Amino acid sequence: MAHDPRTIPGAPGLRAGDDLTLPGVIGSSQGLREVVRTTRQVAPSRACVLIVGETGTGKELIARAIHDLSPRSTGPYIRVNCGALSEGLLESELFGHVKGSFTGAVDNRTGRFEAAHTGSIFLDEINSTSPKLQVKLLRVLQEGEFERVGDNNTKKVDTRIIAATNRDLLEEIDTNRFREDLYYRLNVVPIYLPPMRERREDIEPLVLYFLNRYAEQNRREMRRVHPEAMRLLRDHDWPGNVRELQNYVERAVILGTGPELLVEHLPPQLRGQMAPRPIRLRGGGTDMNALCTELVRQGVRAAGPAANDLYDRIVGRVERELIQQVLQTCDRVQIKAAARLGINRNTLHKKLSEYRLDSDAGTPGPSGGSSGRNGDGHDHDHDENEEDHSLPGAGEPALPADEE
Repeated sequence: MAHDPRTIPGAPGLRAGDDLTLPGVIGSSQGLREVVRTTRQVAPSRACVLIVGETGTGKELIARAIHDLSPRSTGPYIRVNCGALSEGLLESELFGHVKGSFTGAVDNRTGRFEAAHTGSIFLDEINSTSPKLQVKLLRVLQEGEFERVGDNNTKKVDTRIIAATNRDLLEEIDTNRFREDLYYRLNVVPIYLPPMRERREDIEPLVLYFLNRYAEQNRREMRRVHPEAMRLLRDHDWPGNVRELQNYVERAVILGTGPELLVEHLPPQLRGQMAPRPIRLRGGGTDMNALCTELVRQGVRAAGPAANDLYDRIVGRVERELIQQVLQTCDRVQIKAAARLGINRNTLHKKLSEYRLDSDAGTPGPSGGSSGRNGDGHDHDHDENEEDHSLPGAGEPALPADEE
C-alpha cells in the first residue's frame, strides 16, 4: 500500500496537522524543516511570499500549502506561469481585456487577478515578466488596483500574491531585467527551497514513497530497493531535483520486473555510463557559480573523507589547467599569457616549473634554445608590442627574484 503523502515515511504519527509537516511534502532534513516552519508561520498572514528554488524543487507545492493553511483557503487559488506566455498575452491573462482592445479581442475578458479575488494568485517564473508588466504588478501589490487592457476603468481586488523564481533576482536587478522596487515588495517573506543535493537524507523516503505509489498504480510487485541502487540514488546530484527523482522511479517500476528495484533499472547517468549534464542557465550561458560548486563537491567526494590534500587536488588542478589553456591561446608567449591571467611574469614562470609545464615549450631551435617566440635573447618584458621569449627549458635560469 502506498504511503499517505501527508506523512513522513519512517516517522509514524507525524501528519500534515503537525508543525513539522506540510501536505504532500516528504522529508525531514534540516533545510526542509526550515521551509515547513516558515511556511506555517507566514500562511495565516496577508504578506507577499517569494519562493526561490531550482526547477523541480516543489515551489508550487509550497505555494498551494500557503493558500490552504491561510484564512483565504475557501477562496480561489489561481496559478499563472509567467514564462509560458508572451508579454501581450500575459498582460491580458493577468488583468483581462475589453472587447476590441486588440486583434482577436471579440469579448470582454476577466483576468486572473479578478478571478483570484478574496483568494491567492501564484505567479510562477516571475523573473520572466517584462519591465512594462512589472510596473503594473507593482501597482497591484501596492494599491490593489489595475485596469484591464484597453480600459480606463480602475478595478480593485483583494488578492494575495505568492511569487516564485528559479533565478537570482538580485542578479536580474543588476542587469536591469527586474525592477528593484518590485523585488523588495515581493520579497516580504522569502522561502528558499534547497535542491536535492543539499538534502540527501530525504532521498530515501522520497524514493520509497514514489516506488510504492507507482507500483500500486501500475500493479507491480516492486516495493524494495537494492542497497547498491539506493546508494547510487543517494549519490546522484539531481539537477532536476524531486521531479527528476520521481520520473526515474516511475521508469524503474514500469520497465523493471520482480519485487526489487535493481541497479540495472536505473538510467545510464546514474550508473556512471553517461557524462553528467552540464549546468547551464536559460539562454545558453554557463552558470559559473554552479559549475564551481559542482567541481568542488565532486572533488571532495572523489578524494574521500581521509584525504588531507584537497587544496592540491582541486585548486591545483584547476590552476594548472587554466595556465595550460591560456598559454595555448597565447601561442605560448609568456608575457601575453601573464597579462591574460593577470599575474606577474615571474609568478607565471614559477607556476610553470611547479606544474612541470615548462617541458611543453617545444623542440630546440637552430641556436640550441627553444623554438618559441623571440629567441633573440632580448628582454621584451616592457614592450607589449613585441613577442615574448619562449618557455624556459631545463637549462635556462629562472628570472631574478627582484622582477616579481
